[in-house]
Amino acid sequence: MGGLVVKVYNNNVELALKKLKRKVKNSGMLLELKKRAYFQKPSKLKREKINLSILRNKWAVEKENN
Repeated sequence: MGGLVVKVYNNNVELALKKLKRKVKNSGMLLELKKRAYFQKPSKLKREKINLSILRNKWAVEKENN
């Protein structure tokens, strides 16, 4: 995985920090770190994956109906 890079222009560190936070959030790095913080059984991971797919499908159907 490559690193995240943000350039600072005109010593505007606040704007660069804001951009960095947005990049980190969009890359999903924090979620990955939280998932790896402790061990989860493979069966639980599989169950979560299935539940997420069910939710995604439910949202798609709701969006299609509206």
